[in-house]
Amino acid sequence: MPKTKNLGIDLTPPAEVALAAEKGLALRRKYKRGGTNVGVARARDLKGRKSLSTQTIKRMVYFFQRHEIDKQAENFGNEDDPSAGYVAWLLWGGDPGRAWAEKLAAEIKASEGKPKDG
Repeated sequence: MPKTKNLGIDLTPPAEVALAAEKGLALRRKYKRGGTNVGVARARDLKGRKSLSTQTIKRMVYFFQRHEIDKQAENFGNEDDPSAGYVAWLLWGGDPGRAWAEKLAAEIKASEGKPKDG
């Protein structure tokens, strides 16, 4: 079970993250490229604004760190002929998803270091 209740942190994706994931799903359907089954599952959770686990937030941070290089590829950000990396980036919430995950990861780390009440 996610530690969210103990930490008191809302792990529900914001609307802009949900929209980026939805856009990624649409581009993947249209162009038949980008992302893995894990990325598609993540996009569905983000689009549905499902509360995520702390582990999933950490996985998002790692995804964006690993895939920063994809932004240098040809057609990254091109909506008419998107690179596979651009589609994958969106599936994980795009730039808003990265900012949100990094902010939450810092909050989670800070909260985990505090003594628990009781």
